[in-house]
Amino acid sequence: ETTTGGNALKFYASVRLDVRSIQSIKGNTNDPLVAAKDEDSSVIGKKTKVKVVKNKVAPPLKVATFDIMYGEGISRTGELVELGTQLEIIQKSGSWYSYKDSRLGQGAENVKKLFMDNPELADEVETLIRERLGMKATVEA
Repeated sequence: ETTTGGNALKFYASVRLDVRSIQSIKGNTNDPLVAAKDEDSSVIGKKTKVKVVKNKVAPPLKVATFDIMYGEGISRTGELVELGTQLEIIQKSGSWYSYKDSRLGQGAENVKKLFMDNPELADEVETLIRERLGMKATVEA
């Protein structure tokens, strides 16, 4: 790997991040700027992996993976689905996701859309995630 900007940047920077695109997220969208001719195959975001290469103020070599959606940024609902599944708040069976005794949908993108359409459900799941992680239960916007 060659760092752009010469050798000085390697020593001068306090934090250096390695940002990589893992895969494209495809689906249909209502945004005419993003929509392709075939709506089912239009790219609506990227799954991204970020690795801390250098950090003078905290431990280095940490890795984070998240969805970056075009026109939205880092997907809050995507994080709810991923963390909820990891913490077993949301159950995953094959490609189906369920919460408590009700099915949320098939595939992570459908569950993300459900959370966007039902913010009360998303807030309920987020509160449970925050409680499980020992964070403040209320969300301040």
